[in-house]
Amino acid sequence: MKFVSIMAFSLSVLFSGSVYADAVAGKSAYAAKGCIGCHGVGGQSMVSAYPVLKGRDVAFIVKNLTDYRSGARQNGTMNAMAAGLSDADIKNLGDYIGSLK
Repeated sequence: MKFVSIMAFSLSVLFSGSVYADAVAGKSAYAAKGCIGCHGVGGQSMVSAYPVLKGRDVAFIVKNLTDYRSGARQNGTMNAMAAGLSDADIKNLGDYIGSLK
């Protein structure tokens, strides 16, 4: 009975409607939202003017995209790019970029 209760609770948390980061959705968004244009395939920019994202952790990406979106961090291009991102987009992008090793 205890096992059934734990499973029921776990499933209710899993399907509670919370937004979960998704690396597959993040990879799709990375291409669709134009990140790949500056930051390169797999986060490996070939142009020194654009930061390499490969190797950055999830928290770094989420914090920076959130700051660009809010205007707390200023860069004309990134502020414009981040303005259209939802919280789910940011979490998914963070999960994808964080998975790049």
